[in-house]
Amino acid sequence: MGRLTSNVGKKYQLQSQRIENIEAVKHILVVRPNHRLGNLLMLTPLLQELEMVFPNAKVDIFAKGGISPTLFQNYKKVNRIVQLPRKPFKALGSYIKKLFFLKNKKYDLVINADENSSSGKLFTKHARGTVKIFGDLDAKIVEQNEGALHMAQQPVFCLRQLLKQSGEEISSPIPGLDLKLSQKELENGLAVLKSHVDTTKPTLSIFTFATGNKCYSKAWWNEVYNELLSVFPEYNILEVLPVENVSQIDFKAPSYYSKDVREIAALLANTSIFVGADSGMMHLSCASGVQTVGLFAVTKEKKYRPYGGRNFAIKTTEGNAKEWAQQIKASLD
Repeated sequence: MGRLTSNVGKKYQLQSQRIENIEAVKHILVVRPNHRLGNLLMLTPLLQELEMVFPNAKVDIFAKGGISPTLFQNYKKVNRIVQLPRKPFKALGSYIKKLFFLKNKKYDLVINADENSSSGKLFTKHARGTVKIFGDLDAKIVEQNEGALHMAQQPVFCLRQLLKQSGEEISSPIPGLDLKLSQKELENGLAVLKSHVDTTKPTLSIFTFATGNKCYSKAWWNEVYNELLSVFPEYNILEVLPVENVSQIDFKAPSYYSKDVREIAALLANTSIFVGADSGMMHLSCASGVQTVGLFAVTKEKKYRPYGGRNFAIKTTEGNAKEWAQQIKASLD
């Protein structure tokens, strides 16, 4: 599919486009036909940038699955979320209806949020838009900015390239992931945390699960857990469980389970640090504002590492559990 769609949008070369009047931009479409939690959360830096740059605009999001309204509910500029069914052939009528939506509304700006998404490119092509970003950055920008390789930053770099060509240059740091938790949600998160651990002590949260080959073995996690117990004796260690309700440390630590992603994020926001493998939960932790440590062995660190703030990644193909625990401890000093 990547090869078949490699030339899609060539007539909309980013380097040749301009926005003549920023204040006249009223309707923006962000295309991200994906249902994964982490991938959708990585839209939040772009949404914050759009709010800042286009004060008169409303943003529609073309996504997949049903979680987007929950994730973006506190983004006031988000007008409508068009939700593609996760399994289009089981809901073909709904899928076709959503495709017609792209043709029925005219946008001032259409942004494909992932340059490697073939379906994103196709949907962007068929949308009615005056200016379109397909995700292809100038090679010089990528050479000069390693951050342009990160999935959360790449569409913002594309937007800034377009703005620079339009006479509007932005040099401020790119926003981090942000779920925009309300004060009420944060207070509820603290109450939930208090029901699981002694909150007079700081809390280190861990997430021991991940999908596919990103998931470390039970033996690996038990070694890491024992090192964390040794290095963080003054901390609570709380395991946040996945929707599958499984534990790679066999529930040795106090654990917390919920299917409410906003409640999970609010709980994490009241902890001191999160440690977990590359996963949607890792990105949710970033979006909660807590310091996040990502454990990477097989996925592309430059593209998926925990982004923003004091967050960082540990390459677990190098070093050992004792060294990693010390590195995490040192990051809090």
